[in-house]
Amino acid sequence: MEEIAISKFKATCLSVLENVRKTGKAVLVTRFGDPVAEVIPPRASKKPKNWVGSLAGTGEIKGDLVSPASDEDDWEVLRR
Repeated sequence: MEEIAISKFKATCLSVLENVRKTGKAVLVTRFGDPVAEVIPPRASKKPKNWVGSLAGTGEIKGDLVSPASDEDDWEVLRR
């Protein structure tokens, strides 16, 4: 695992993050030789690349979608 001083990491943060993403190798950020943080690549995404329509056919309609969910007499505002 590559080690980098915190001052150098601060100056080159974006390029270090891009290198971690490209190579998949973690980087240990140190301060006076002591570990402060570990930058690791993200886990593989489980989200499908084309998510539009990915849930098609998984829903189920149960009951009436058009009629009111409760009776009109249950609403106090309609009694006036």
